[in-house]
Amino acid sequence: MTRSLEEIRRFFLADRFAVERAGIRIDSVDPVDGKGSARVVCSMPVLPHHCNAAGTVMGGAIFTLADFCSAVSANAYADATVTVSLSATIHYLGICRSDCLLAKAEPIHDGRSTALISVRIEDSLGNLVALVDCTGYRKPIPANLASKIAPQS
Repeated sequence: MTRSLEEIRRFFLADRFAVERAGIRIDSVDPVDGKGSARVVCSMPVLPHHCNAAGTVMGGAIFTLADFCSAVSANAYADATVTVSLSATIHYLGICRSDCLLAKAEPIHDGRSTALISVRIEDSLGNLVALVDCTGYRKPIPANLASKIAPQS
């Protein structure tokens, strides 16, 4: 199913913690050949409430960005299922040295009942901050989401 970037952004506005509190933005979504998943880039400005006592971006803020980007990747073009998180492994590799973090999600496995999305987190200077592997489970779309997922005419 084809959706525009604006339709995808509109659907994910319902993820209020990521969008409103964390300030995450979906920058680009590119479909992967004939699959429901997509390559996705999201960004998050580094705000004071993202920082820990040491003055660096808190691991939870970095994980929120990765989890959200993975969710967009796994659900961007799905038409009969919604993918929810099963597990995630994060490797913190460096600190953010800029005022923005970028997440780049790449589908590794796009199966009937599971998805594996790899997310690379960098600061806007290109420094590697974290690598995350997110495994998701695909289940039928609940009736309360079906109308929100369908493309707008």
